[in-house]
Amino acid sequence: MALTHLLVEPFSYLAAGELWTVRAVLAGSALAAGALLLGRRTGAAALPVALAGAAAAWVLVVTGDPAPRIDVWVILQQAADGLRRGESMYAMEWVGSPGITDAFAYLPWTAVLTAPGRWLAGDVRWALAVLVAVAALCTAALGRWRAPAVAAAALLALAPGGSTLVEQAWTEPTVLVGLAAWALLVARGGTGAWWSVVPLAVALAAKQHVVVLLPLLAAWPRFGPRRTAGAVGGAGLLVAPWALSAPRDFLHDTVRTMLELPPLRFADTLYTAVLNETGVRLPFAVVGVLVVAVLTGAVVALRRRPVGLAGLLTWCAAVLMVVNLLNKQAFYNQFWLVGALLLLSVAAAAGARPELTGPPAPTRPARPRRPAGPPAGPPARPSPSAG
Repeated sequence: MALTHLLVEPFSYLAAGELWTVRAVLAGSALAAGALLLGRRTGAAALPVALAGAAAAWVLVVTGDPAPRIDVWVILQQAADGLRRGESMYAMEWVGSPGITDAFAYLPWTAVLTAPGRWLAGDVRWALAVLVAVAALCTAALGRWRAPAVAAAALLALAPGGSTLVEQAWTEPTVLVGLAAWALLVARGGTGAWWSVVPLAVALAAKQHVVVLLPLLAAWPRFGPRRTAGAVGGAGLLVAPWALSAPRDFLHDTVRTMLELPPLRFADTLYTAVLNETGVRLPFAVVGVLVVAVLTGAVVALRRRPVGLAGLLTWCAAVLMVVNLLNKQAFYNQFWLVGALLLLSVAAAAGARPELTGPPAPTRPARPRRPAGPPAGPPARPSPSAG
């Protein structure tokens, strides 16, 4: 990972010298965290070192690029200002946006989760950085702070391209933090499994594509359809204030805008590969059938061969990967979320408890066997006496 930071230049608007500083900080932090993980008693310190290095990089990119030229950052900044004034982000237009100017294409909790960064520190990207850090802590806790889980959490914090993710204000951390908290509560079991519907509802209320994971969660016996329905209902309550106050604006921004966005020829997907090579634009119906087929296959596999939490998270990552590849607009940030789910899977496997078999069932003492031989007949009658 350290070599990746040094050899592969991430996308950034920082000056060359500033960007090299960021890359050096991330590479050095990765080396230090890796060295700590090799020691028996120092492994737990790897995550604080990784988070400190990541935090330094985040500070450098946010302060070094105070106004990134991307519509996402402009939209989130102004949506946070609108929330503070009591305005709906779905009725706003974005001033100075280099891309979308008349739609908030996300669900409302993307704005709710990022707005505190703007309110408290002037920039939504500070909130996104905090969400990544919280997700990393949930990852380590999911694996009970064992070495593989700490390594996975450190990798999440220092992932190549993570500095670009924060600099560009990409919104996947709003989804990941909900899914990571959900996994942690499910792993704890008991009442935690029911409380896990709350962070899952938040993830569902942040971005639309989380809905493709619902069939997998409903098919998984340890979560099931009732809890899945509870999460959907909770998400509905979280979204309702915006959806009901201006339903036409809400549907325009979150549904029509997403469907009408043109494919981008530089997106990292199979959809755009087909478009670039053949000039054929796959119809929406074809893409939909392929996604449904993949989901159906995953659900059938889960029903036939039950898996633990680690296996479920792997299935979720695989399904999201396919959805990304079939998308007309998918970039590093969407694939970052897939990788993060795989790291959660590693942590879940590390923290899995052995199944409790319980005490052996009590057994009755064996009855004594009769000695072998012919069965005993009725007692012989005495012969009559001779007279």
